[in-house]
Amino acid sequence: MPQHDVVNTDAWLSARKALLQKEKEFTRARDALSAARRALPWQKVDKEYEFDGPDGKQSLADLFAGRSQLLTYHLMFDPSWDEGCKSCSFIADHYDPAIVHLEQRDVTMVTVSRAPLSKLDAFRKRMGWSFKWVSSFENDFNQDYGVSFTQEKLDSGSVHYNYADSQFPSTEAPGLSVFTKDDDGQIFHTYSGYGRGLDILLTAYNYLDVVPKGRDEEGLPYSMGWLMLHDSYGT
Repeated sequence: MPQHDVVNTDAWLSARKALLQKEKEFTRARDALSAARRALPWQKVDKEYEFDGPDGKQSLADLFAGRSQLLTYHLMFDPSWDEGCKSCSFIADHYDPAIVHLEQRDVTMVTVSRAPLSKLDAFRKRMGWSFKWVSSFENDFNQDYGVSFTQEKLDSGSVHYNYADSQFPSTEAPGLSVFTKDDDGQIFHTYSGYGRGLDILLTAYNYLDVVPKGRDEEGLPYSMGWLMLHDSYGT
């Protein structure tokens, strides 16, 4: 536990009010950033994608399920793996119960992974999730939206992820892609986020950020080195 000064009530309130001003500045800056994100130009999606899901074969348009906005979370799950990425699963633990609320705001959310549907369905049941999960195993969706890489590309030492060329340790990467559909049925890509840009989806981190130890990840091999699938803690 880090050492801190211990002060009287007046001194504590003075320090807290000073921090409150910074928190308000951060909130206003976050609102401005969110507005800028929504103001990005759109990219028309002309390519046809067919996904394998619980409702059979579906196109990207079908995934909207009658709504005009679509969130797709790219959960890391290579076809050769037996379970999904633990960090992506951590994120899924957060958005699964939120989907019913998103639907009230004209937003459909689905999870997309490259692993075959049978593996996705088995892991979803194991984790107790209820969200819709579709497989992009037979299309280029994950590659086109920057979250899947060939082994040949990895071996070359550089992949294009999060809008930059860099080294990456896996064939799969996390990401969030957003689409909208107009009254004529045209689909547009409006946003994609990757890496630390997904941090805002993790409300558990927001809670940890206000306790004395914070995320307490210093000294770990990597930031989420402590994390396990939620059914594996204590085993």
